[in-house]
Amino acid sequence: MSIPVTKMQARKDAESAHLSRPATGVIAALFCGYLAVGLPLPVLPLFIHGHLGFSNLVVGLVIGFQFLATVLTRGYAGRIADLLGGKRAALQGAAVMALAGALYLFAAAPGLSANVSLLLIVLGRLAAGLGESQFVTGCVSWSIASVGPQRAGMSMSWTGIAMFAALSIGAPVGMLLYQDYGLGLAMAACIATPLIGAAIALTTKLYHSPGGVRLPFYRVIGRIWREGLGLMLQGVGLSGLTAFASLFFAAQHWHHAGEVMSAFGIGFIFVRLVFGHLPDRIGGYRVAVWSLAVEAAGQGLLWLASDATQALAGALVTGLGCALVFPALGVEALKRVPPANRGSAMGAFVAFMDIAYGISGPVAGFIAAHFDYASVYWWGMACALAGAALARSSRNHQG
Repeated sequence: MSIPVTKMQARKDAESAHLSRPATGVIAALFCGYLAVGLPLPVLPLFIHGHLGFSNLVVGLVIGFQFLATVLTRGYAGRIADLLGGKRAALQGAAVMALAGALYLFAAAPGLSANVSLLLIVLGRLAAGLGESQFVTGCVSWSIASVGPQRAGMSMSWTGIAMFAALSIGAPVGMLLYQDYGLGLAMAACIATPLIGAAIALTTKLYHSPGGVRLPFYRVIGRIWREGLGLMLQGVGLSGLTAFASLFFAAQHWHHAGEVMSAFGIGFIFVRLVFGHLPDRIGGYRVAVWSLAVEAAGQGLLWLASDATQALAGALVTGLGCALVFPALGVEALKRVPPANRGSAMGAFVAFMDIAYGISGPVAGFIAAHFDYASVYWWGMACALAGAALARSSRNHQG
């Protein structure tokens, strides 16, 4: 005669199936696949403008197509992760990212007209957006499933480290390959890296997300918009660093502009490695309020900097502040949806970050044109403070 399993025992069994750290294979697959996002970043603008002869406006539009495709397909990526699992979404995304690299590679073929090459790159950017949307949403959902919701913040910290490291490594490697060997080899790397990520993913265990009621994507957005808006406000400061730090340093006649993102990265990775468990332990909103306040302080240091050392200190402090905003607000976003909708929640949540990066650049450019480059960081400070206020008030709207 079988002994019935109590709800308490079932819960213990489920928790014991989870890992204490995110699955290594998922993190490694995410790092390898996301290299394909970093590799073409410095290369395609040079090829489109310098080799094909198109204007800077065309460069900006073409690069922006990936952002558009990513935002528009986050809902689809979330549904795939919820219905078929994060592993399936990641594998589909890796395949489409490899297709994007192939389109870039064909664009470099000799004998093609500039217009045909540009069309292939546009198609590649659209494919890259669709692939990145599925790949990242799948890996983030898969990683959370491997540790369970009680360690979701730590999981998001590790996936963020993998993505940031891939961008930091991929961009200079892509530039090196382009300068030494041309676009062909650089874009061949964009094919190889997601395929390597897919190979790692294939050998990694599938961790299932729970079943249950599934909400339409618009209802998921309606539940997590406060956390998403907080993430958007955090992204303004980072966008200002990536887009205008070099111009800011040049206008002030300062050296070491190339070290700005290194300073940011040191602070960012340090906090995620040492304090990545805090959103799970003390609550996401509390961590988000303090993190956004620290980011605001870093942006304030940049705004008031009188020399390069102070500006680099501001970049470092900005990195310290930005580090835990995503996992902190992400943890709270997951609490607002039924368990079966975690993939959709992550897709919607990350879409707010995509929108932030898409909007922040033009807005910061307008501010810089009408005031000065330092004012970009005043704007970043104001947005971070608004984000802190929003995170504080969001505690009263749980449920």
